[in-house]
Amino acid sequence: MKKFMDKDFLLETKTSQKLYHDYAADMPIFDYHCHLIPEEIAKNKRFDNITDIWLGGDHYKWRQMRTCGFPERLITGDADKYDKFLAWAETMENLIGNPLYHWTHLELQRYFGIYDILNRENAKKIYEECNKKLQNDPDLTVWGIMKKFNVYAVGTTDDPADDLKWHIKIKEEDKCPAKVIPSFRPDKALNINKPDFADYIKKLSDAAGIKIESADDVIKALDKRLDFFVEMGCKASDHALETCPHTFLDPKAVNEIFKKKISSEALSDEEVDAYKTYVLTALAKMYKEKDIAMQCHFASIRDNNKTMFKMLGPDTGFDASHDKDLAEGVAMFFGNLSESDDVPKTIFYSLNPKDYYSLGTLMGCWQGDGIKGKIQLGSAWWFCDHRDGMTDQMKILANLGMLPAFIGMLTDSRSFLSYPRHEYFRRILCNIIGKWTENGEIPDDEAMLGKIVKDISFNNAKAYFEGK
Repeated sequence: MKKFMDKDFLLETKTSQKLYHDYAADMPIFDYHCHLIPEEIAKNKRFDNITDIWLGGDHYKWRQMRTCGFPERLITGDADKYDKFLAWAETMENLIGNPLYHWTHLELQRYFGIYDILNRENAKKIYEECNKKLQNDPDLTVWGIMKKFNVYAVGTTDDPADDLKWHIKIKEEDKCPAKVIPSFRPDKALNINKPDFADYIKKLSDAAGIKIESADDVIKALDKRLDFFVEMGCKASDHALETCPHTFLDPKAVNEIFKKKISSEALSDEEVDAYKTYVLTALAKMYKEKDIAMQCHFASIRDNNKTMFKMLGPDTGFDASHDKDLAEGVAMFFGNLSESDDVPKTIFYSLNPKDYYSLGTLMGCWQGDGIKGKIQLGSAWWFCDHRDGMTDQMKILANLGMLPAFIGMLTDSRSFLSYPRHEYFRRILCNIIGKWTENGEIPDDEAMLGKIVKDISFNNAKAYFEGK
């Protein structure tokens, strides 16, 4: 019987082990999409309590604590920090088979040198040991963590109206060991169906210094803000989309839709989709012109528990995988862009694996421009980023496209303790390739395989986003 999570964890063959230890393990990390808070990076924050850094904003964990039957007071409420940690320790006892079980123990091992199994019996010992190291270990400040894990760059997620003051501070002081790159997330400018849309437009107007009276003015304001983001090093945008908008109306009609919304008139579903299509099309053209990668996150149905949404707000553990039709919208939207040669570098993600075959074949329709892997089937995302989900995504990509062109893993995380997820991904990648090799399905060419592993682990992402 193999030891629990030893050095060859998830590596089932000798070739897998060699590929991971000799080629993947020491590669830098380009965490090109995350939700880290730039202020905490700028201030080189030190967390002095494991509950704060582990449970403070992690809705993955919150969902499972609710499933385990704990009251909200012990999850997002005002309970004692140790009591919250104890509740998480008991939750862990019930999470075998869930990626959180592996991630939690990887984090204990890599950050704290703790190889014990977290449960209620040893929770107090682990709690005290983690807190002592958090309070004293120079490797456990934000910058220390980034240096320890060889983080080359992180892409934060930022609203177009943000002044990016913390990014400016990071850039000016030039002390952070990793590049901190803003990513352009204009969801609020597209979501004309939301009740706070008019208020947001005022905020965008102030940030851009442009009076916004039409959809065309929204586009002008976004273009101006994107230029500022590019000056600050922006390499990617990000869009949260249930499905791909694809209702094409002329500019006059869309501007009338905008005026109706600002006048508090109700909009039809078709009008909402037409506005989103119009603005997103303009944004995609900007991205192509400015060499910005367009990330499209599809198929999330959000805020499903209305009572808890009113209490806690969004991103608190009440979202799920959607099953809307996707292929036709993507085909029409990007097909329209292709007519004017305006398809930008694009990464497709879906929270529903049913979409992988559609996206994995559609992306082949718009490759080109001399860019290796211009259109990507993004890493298994959110509810899919477990061992089976990552394996399925990479095998489907290999079957339908080009696995060696894949730009690899991202954390999509709000936690500075999430970097071992890159290790988890790399082990799974090496296991797939190692098994193919030992089954005689691909050549036993160490130099070739080692290069592929290094490229997917880091080099491809660096080349894709930096054009090098």
